[in-house]
Amino acid sequence: MNILKLLDRLSDDKFFTTETSRLESLTNMSSMGQKAAVAAVPLGLATLMSTSAKAETTKTSGTYFKTALTDALTLALTLEYLEDEYYSKGLGTAGLIPSSDKPVFMQISKHESAHVAFLKSTLTSLGTTPIAKPNFDFTVGGAFAPFADYNQFLILAQAFEDTGVRAYKGQAGNVMSNKAVLQAALQIHSVEARHASQVRRMRGNKGWIELADGGNMPAATNAVYAGEGNTMQAGYNTATAFGAAAGSAAYDEILSGTDATAIASLFIV
Repeated sequence: MNILKLLDRLSDDKFFTTETSRLESLTNMSSMGQKAAVAAVPLGLATLMSTSAKAETTKTSGTYFKTALTDALTLALTLEYLEDEYYSKGLGTAGLIPSSDKPVFMQISKHESAHVAFLKSTLTSLGTTPIAKPNFDFTVGGAFAPFADYNQFLILAQAFEDTGVRAYKGQAGNVMSNKAVLQAALQIHSVEARHASQVRRMRGNKGWIELADGGNMPAATNAVYAGEGNTMQAGYNTATAFGAAAGSAAYDEILSGTDATAIASLFIV
């Protein structure tokens, strides 16, 4: 089933059924309310959408944890597919990436390809058929021109990497049932964070995020940074000692599976 249809069945908030353009959706997503039940679901496997919440509670704990695990891995694979193809296309576009920056993106591209291979292999080993790579439109219907403008290429690269970092962190609880997968996911998360920091600095930004400010990013990417301004951690106000900017930057926030998938889906056709 198409990933957009999966999300449409997962939520009834009309997010994917309005006349609003995908670019406008990305801009406005952070202000749209998500129902509590929807926000708690990482990606929305067919199992969760074809049965009632009451029926779900009757599943054995083993089945529940496997569902959460494969759900999280499928989300990760979707994001890695997106990044892998993005860098592949960028590197294959003559004259786009300056020779001084090419080694960086060649290395990042290799990492993303390795992540795709790992996630597909892991899903297969768990008895789940990996989803096929979606068809991507990195122009978002003509709103961007990342393969004609290097600055725009960097902007989307930063948005994708920052999304990936937050999304992996948000799925940690769903892969804890498998220690080997948890360890690998944490290792990938660290690499994605290094990618994000590198790309951010290539754009003249700080390597970290302060107060939900992506740093020289267009408003259309606001959803990627929504919630990053939080300074309350387990009841402690991190802004007390060093101020709100340092307090928020000291703790990188998670991105829910629903929001991470919604962001990625804006580039899926």
